[in-house]
Amino acid sequence: MRLHRFIGDFDLSKEYLKISDRDLVNQLKNVFRLKTGDEILLGDGKKNEALACVEEISRGAATLIIKRTQENTNEPEIYGILYCSILKKENFELAAQKAVEAGISEIVPIIGQRTVKTAINLPRLEKIVKEAAEQSGRGIIPKVHPTLSFEKAFEHASTNNANIFFRPSGLPIAKIKILPPKVGIFIGPEGGWNELETESAEKNQFTMASLGKLILRAETAASIASYLVLNR
Repeated sequence: MRLHRFIGDFDLSKEYLKISDRDLVNQLKNVFRLKTGDEILLGDGKKNEALACVEEISRGAATLIIKRTQENTNEPEIYGILYCSILKKENFELAAQKAVEAGISEIVPIIGQRTVKTAINLPRLEKIVKEAAEQSGRGIIPKVHPTLSFEKAFEHASTNNANIFFRPSGLPIAKIKILPPKVGIFIGPEGGWNELETESAEKNQFTMASLGKLILRAETAASIASYLVLNR
């Protein structure tokens, strides 16, 4: 039976853990309908996790017994940062959700020359990312950055060991060796990168990569690129 996983600011060193967060208690009691004796997994967001048993659960609090602790070993060896142009409708949220499931550790929304939508609901996006991390068995909650301009995103990416800029004419991703520990992944908007943005990436010695001959939706490209880069 699959155990429900929750990541939060938990002190897993204690034998007993009392939870008073109303949203989490509501999830435990009313959404998942847990009761005394049921087991769950708790993560502290620092790659530590514990098997916990529900001792008592009421309307406003839950008491758990920590049965055993262990290290979460599910995180990819490569630390991936997704720099993705904000997408129309809810497509950016979908891109972020699937990239987290693929193993991305940070998400940077960016605004380029062809970006149509320029705003995101950051609290909602952080909630989606947290739930995706819990669902997929992650040991951390990926960080979601405030929106950056294309130029500021390049400045942020300057500390990465490598940056991969996806465009249709790039080298097939399967032919690129990706070994450095910290890699940036750049995905453009629905209309693609413009010429100046591509030239800027080349001048900054970004690796030009392609996901193949087919034209993918941006949210699809973000999730596939994240998976392929992080799971080499």
